[in-house]
Amino acid sequence: MTEGRGVSWTDVEHYLSKGQATDFPLSDASASPRVSYVVRHGGSDIALHVDLGPRDRLPQSPLSTVRVEQIADGRRRMARICTTRPELLRDFHDFVSAIADRIVGHGRTLDRAFAETVRAWSALLDRPRALAAEKRIGLLGELTALNALAAHDGWYAAVDSWTGPTGEEHDFGLPGFDLEVKTTASERRRHSVHGLHQLDPTPGRPLWLASLQLTRGGTGGRTLAESAQAVRTAVREHAPAALDRLDHTLATAGWSEDLPDDERWTLRTAPLLLTSSALPRLNFSALSGEAHERISAVQYVMDLTGIEPSPDSPAEPAEFRIP
Repeated sequence: MTEGRGVSWTDVEHYLSKGQATDFPLSDASASPRVSYVVRHGGSDIALHVDLGPRDRLPQSPLSTVRVEQIADGRRRMARICTTRPELLRDFHDFVSAIADRIVGHGRTLDRAFAETVRAWSALLDRPRALAAEKRIGLLGELTALNALAAHDGWYAAVDSWTGPTGEEHDFGLPGFDLEVKTTASERRRHSVHGLHQLDPTPGRPLWLASLQLTRGGTGGRTLAESAQAVRTAVREHAPAALDRLDHTLATAGWSEDLPDDERWTLRTAPLLLTSSALPRLNFSALSGEAHERISAVQYVMDLTGIEPSPDSPAEPAEFRIP
C-alpha cells in the first residue's frame, strides 16, 4: 500500500468495539479505481470496496469464507469483499489489506489482485500465522474459567484440574464436579458440540457447562497473550510448583508466546452456568437400530440463548473475568 495509506488493526478494532461505521480511503481521490476499507454499520463487519470499470470483472471467490458481491453507490458500480465468518475478522483484515496493497501499491486490477492474494495465502496454509480463530477464542474462554476456579479453589487446584487440552473428556475436573467451557464470539449463545459424549456427565459426578460470549474489546480488551501471561504470573507467585504443568497445558493447547496476537476481547454478557440436564443435547438414545454401530462421528450446534442459569452453580458468574 502507498505510504500512509495502510489501515492498522488497532484502528479498525477501535471502531468495531464502539459499534461505529467508518470508511478509510486507501487510494487518492483522483486515482482509478478508488479503493476503501469499510467498517460497516453496527461495527460487526469489515469489507473492502473497489470501484469497477465498465469492463472490470467481479472476481469469483473459491473460498467459502470470503464473499465477493457487486453493490451500487449512486452511479458507481463497486465490488465488496467481505467474510462469511465474523470470528475471522482479524485474519480477514490481513487478507483484504494484501489485496488493497496489490491494487493501490502495485497497479494490479482487482481480478488479478484477488487471484494473486488467494494463491499466496493458499501456499501458506501449511504454516498458519497463529492458532485458528476458533481455538484462540476457546483457549481464552478456558483461561477465563481457570481464573474463576482459582479465585474459588486456589491456583494449584485450578491448574491441576485443567485437562481439556490434554484430551480428557471435559475441560476441567474438580474434586466435586466436572466443567465444560464453551466460548463464542457471536451475538447468540451458539456452541459447537463434538461427539455424543462431550456433554455426558461422568457417572457419579455432576457436569456443569459455562457458556461464555466474547466481543471485541478495543483498547479496553485483553489479548490471548496478555491473558496467558497474566495467568503464568499469578501461578508463579501463588503456586510455583504448578507452573511447569500450566506451561505444558498451554503448549498442548497450541499457544506460544512467539505467535502474533493483537486481537482484544472482553465479555459480551455475564457467563451462563448450566447443569448437563438443562442442556439441549444429543446422546445415543437418539440413535436407533444399526445407527449405533454405523455412525462414528457427530458434531452439532446448540443454541443456549434465553435459557435461565441453573441454580446452585459451583462457581459465581462474577468470578469469570478475562485474566
